[in-house]
Amino acid sequence: MTFLPASRAYQAFLFDMDGTLITSTAAAERVWTRWAERHGLDAAALLSVMHGVRAVDTIRRQNLPDIDLNAEVAWVERGEIEDVEGVAPIPGAIDFIARLPPDRWAVVTSASVPLARARLKAAGVTPPAVLITAEDVERGKPDPAGYLKAAVTLGFDIADCLVFEDAEAGVQAGEAAGADVVVVTAAWTHPLETDHPKLVDYADVTLEVGADGALTVKI
Repeated sequence: MTFLPASRAYQAFLFDMDGTLITSTAAAERVWTRWAERHGLDAAALLSVMHGVRAVDTIRRQNLPDIDLNAEVAWVERGEIEDVEGVAPIPGAIDFIARLPPDRWAVVTSASVPLARARLKAAGVTPPAVLITAEDVERGKPDPAGYLKAAVTLGFDIADCLVFEDAEAGVQAGEAAGADVVVVTAAWTHPLETDHPKLVDYADVTLEVGADGALTVKI
């Protein structure tokens, strides 16, 4: 059994959403493949870089001429909200977060509020009190703003928080924020080279909640 790191207790857990608490990879990739085809882009190349990143940032980086950026973002978001087939919780995730004190965890996602709520509902995951979305930050992952905002909102120092991520941009965001990071691999379609501790899912994770609310997790 692996302890994270030095068996330390954390004040809060900060979770990415897609690929970390829920699996939505197939649905997201269906929509982004259609979007890539609309614009004559290499869908496989796009899918290798869009995970964990805000739609607006992914689209902007394609450097497409003469597009209405807001309209393209809306097209993708509408498609993702409508297509939730196959969206499901990562094994063990619902029970794991149900055991967390409600003021000790947050979700930090690159999705918009409507998309985040649609996917969480489809997966049967009750949204947390603190939900940081694409609208809440000026710069998306790998910028650390979302994780820093979540820690401040919960009332804890980011150094006392543990970030759960699955994608490179999110891992970089957690690192830049100054948090410890654990990488969830259950929904991987694009494996990530990482030195951070990894867990397949939450089925075999041991969670201890201290009398003071502090959280310890063992993999």
